[in-house]
Amino acid sequence: MKLRNQTQLSEFLLLGFSEDPALQLLIFGLFLSMYVICVIGNLLIILAILSDTHLHMPMYFFLANLSLVDVCFTSTTIPKMLENIQMQSQIISYAGCITQMFFFIIFAALDDFLLTVMAYDRFVAICHPLHYTVIMNPWLCVQLVLLCWTISVLLALLHSLLVLRLSFCTHLEIHHFFCELNQVVHIACSDTFLNDLMMYIASVLLLGGPLTGILYSYSKIASSIRAISSAQGKYKAFSTCASHLSAISLFYGTSIGVYLSASTAPSSTSTAAASVMYTVVTPMLNPFIYSLRNTDMKRALKRLLRKVLLRKGYMNNLLEFYLGNILNLFSLYP
Repeated sequence: MKLRNQTQLSEFLLLGFSEDPALQLLIFGLFLSMYVICVIGNLLIILAILSDTHLHMPMYFFLANLSLVDVCFTSTTIPKMLENIQMQSQIISYAGCITQMFFFIIFAALDDFLLTVMAYDRFVAICHPLHYTVIMNPWLCVQLVLLCWTISVLLALLHSLLVLRLSFCTHLEIHHFFCELNQVVHIACSDTFLNDLMMYIASVLLLGGPLTGILYSYSKIASSIRAISSAQGKYKAFSTCASHLSAISLFYGTSIGVYLSASTAPSSTSTAAASVMYTVVTPMLNPFIYSLRNTDMKRALKRLLRKVLLRKGYMNNLLEFYLGNILNLFSLYP
């Protein structure tokens, strides 16, 4: 079999979920809807936090960064998949594949690190409330976010450079809807031992390290909550963590599910289907998780919606009807 190295390689084939035309149309509509909901929902969270001075706090600063990362995370994969379905093509260029993989690793790692930083923020707020404003000062918050970005970019750069050294055969089919690192490495013809080793180390560090920090933070939080005498005080303390715990459970639950699926059927579409949970569904649900049960966020979103609709006199009867329904939706969740 004739081999082609990375300098001669021009494109890969993303097999996606199905080649059935009827299913392709359904998949296009489903993913387009989820992508639009994800982008609009996360942008609303960012705008609400920026426009409301009451939300200029560390917790919401990290939330705004998480929402931005979620928008970028889904934008690295979904638009290309939608374009391929629309153009009835499975092709992605070699450069495009490496670029997509590079940014995917960055934003996946950022999601992981930001959830860990947010757990630390909740730990300080509940376990050291009197020193919260001193410890979680603006400069520290910026430093933590910059540290997350730095580690994520270096990690993505390392994996991308290791992939660039690989040679690929003529069989260039990727059983996924995007250029996932593990899938790209395993279709290479050259020795992938170093790539596999670094992927294993990165998986242990990315899942084990942050998860250990999150579990430690919440073990301390649980001890502090148990020490609170009043039931109302316990509920109030726990309610500040409920949204974050939901997001953590969703992110780690779906990520672990993907790796378990990949280990049992690495070449099947089940891995791609499982990946949808943490690449699309989790970023799409995060705005709802963090807003519907958060009084401050609901209030900020209401102000933002009113401001947008009232600014240039667009509040006619129809808009008033829809606005009323939207505000009622937020009011359903205490």
